[in-house]
Amino acid sequence: MKTKLPLTETVFYVLLAFQKPSYGYQAIKNIELMSRGNVRIAAGTMYGAIENLLKQNLIVPINSEQERRKIYITTKQGTQLLKMEVQRMKHCINIFEKPKGEHYDTFQQLKKKKNG
Repeated sequence: MKTKLPLTETVFYVLLAFQKPSYGYQAIKNIELMSRGNVRIAAGTMYGAIENLLKQNLIVPINSEQERRKIYITTKQGTQLLKMEVQRMKHCINIFEKPKGEHYDTFQQLKKKKNG
């Protein structure tokens, strides 16, 4: 898989928006809704992201009855990458929510087991 974790915010939201068949402008609006207005992706950014994700086989075009609109959907590989990113973020949140210093203690315990 060419794309590495962590995903950029743009890539994360674009892959998420294309979990259901969608076209670029619709995805832009859905991202704005999903993020409660915190993420606004410009058309140029969206179409650049679409091109990159197509090259990496993370989204694919699908047949559409609407000639003027290209419809895309996230591939299995793209969905797997999203799941990996969500797991990474959950791990970060878990570390953050631990009492101060506990994550360091856990690391030291793992290090002792590995070396011991």
